[in-house]
Amino acid sequence: MIVTLIIVCEVAFWVLLAAGLSLRYLARMPRLGAGVLLCEPLLEVVLLIVTAIDLKNGAEPDWKHGLAAVYIGFSIALGPTTIRWVDARFAHRFAGGPPPVKPPKYGMARALHEWKTAARWILASGIAIALLQGAVWYVGGDGDTESLKAWQMRMLFVIGINVVIAASYTLFPKQRPAGAVEPDAGREGSAGSAFSARHPKDVADRLVGRTRKDEEQIR
Repeated sequence: MIVTLIIVCEVAFWVLLAAGLSLRYLARMPRLGAGVLLCEPLLEVVLLIVTAIDLKNGAEPDWKHGLAAVYIGFSIALGPTTIRWVDARFAHRFAGGPPPVKPPKYGMARALHEWKTAARWILASGIAIALLQGAVWYVGGDGDTESLKAWQMRMLFVIGINVVIAASYTLFPKQRPAGAVEPDAGREGSAGSAFSARHPKDVADRLVGRTRKDEEQIR
């Protein structure tokens, strides 16, 4: 049941994301689109409640409950970034928004980017560890919590890997080849979100159709 619910939550995440962005940019209903996107966190709440109820009803904690905690942690920490990433590309493709800016490739700018990425993964792992610990305390000393603790160790490993990767870019920064030009990271749209991207009223004419001759005569 828990695994099925995780799959349902993942599918629902992308369905709500597609629906919210379509309402915002294609249907030109920004408020309704934003409302749909704001429903995304409810998926994690539902999964958390169902997992807690399952444990309360006497289910033996196993890898499925640990996976649910990890999924919730990563959804909370990485979900907003995923939404902004998709939103920027959706706005560029369907609403005439600026092209998404690629991350820096060289020097300390790349190192900073890697540390920001690592911070999101560390936050996701930290949330998962906290939820797993809450489950361990909830089950108590009488239950078998080894599978939950195993997931905690996996999350510590994820944290370590991200720290090592970010540190490697700091200690051994990639040098810019002669003549290479960094993208303008500060350009509008580099972190486009459903709440800051171009307003639907600015959609390119080719998306809404040009004025017809009969319309020009009426005007």
